[in-house]
Amino acid sequence: MRILRDRPQLVAMHREWSRKGRGTVALVPTMGNLHEGHMTVIRHARARAQRVVVSIFVNPLQFDRAEDLERYPRTLDEDARLATEAGVDALFCPTDEDMYPADGMPPVQVVVPVLSEILEGNYRQGHFEGVATVVTKLFNLVRPDLALFGEKDYQQFKLIERMVQGLDIPTRVEAVPTVREPDGLAFSSRNSQLSEEARAVAPELKRVLDEVATVCRTATKVDADRIAEVEARASDRLREAGFEPEYLSIRRAEDLMELATDVPLAEQDLVVLAAVWLEGVRLIDNVRTRTD
Repeated sequence: MRILRDRPQLVAMHREWSRKGRGTVALVPTMGNLHEGHMTVIRHARARAQRVVVSIFVNPLQFDRAEDLERYPRTLDEDARLATEAGVDALFCPTDEDMYPADGMPPVQVVVPVLSEILEGNYRQGHFEGVATVVTKLFNLVRPDLALFGEKDYQQFKLIERMVQGLDIPTRVEAVPTVREPDGLAFSSRNSQLSEEARAVAPELKRVLDEVATVCRTATKVDADRIAEVEARASDRLREAGFEPEYLSIRRAEDLMELATDVPLAEQDLVVLAAVWLEGVRLIDNVRTRTD
């Protein structure tokens, strides 16, 4: 595996691969601190393509809180070891200056309307502009045929999917199902920031989401009041468990818009999404109501 630190090294790799036969290239964008969730996505990429590139870049544009950017763990040596063991062909680790050259002007940014403004976007101003911008740049630099993302960040994936469609970007995007700890907690780089006590509470988030999904699978009545009642009760359950919910919302899985009121809940393809705080650590998760 080669480690690429800047654009010239990436260009040289493209030239070499072109001479040898490029094959299908898959990209797995990450911010590093690789865990089993990342590794599962990387293994999916390895099975889907002849060459696999993993990017590691802690993107400053997608952090709405400076302290979160500073606290984000940087573990490049361990990440490189894991990537090598997984059969990754190249690790692209650009610097801030390489991704956003300091030319005296603010970075040009990509905006995906509507999807960047709801749910996560409502609580993390500018976050999705940062995500859309860095992913577009990575697609342009790496030129992958395929890019894979974890489904835990469901809204992020739907936003990237919409961006690729809207801008005619010639990269297929695929979501890999969320990978969980044995107790149900979704793998996340933030999990390591939880105290032992908070870690014991954290799996309750998935249990509450599962309960809401079960209600959606069996309910026949659907109106705004009913949906609001289900969401409110679930939020109360989270508070009782020790979380501080930012949102818990039932949305259409296809586009994250509001539910159709003329179709029974049980017949709709829905996703239940939530973001919560637990002892100063922000966790997100989601559960689909249909798995077919």
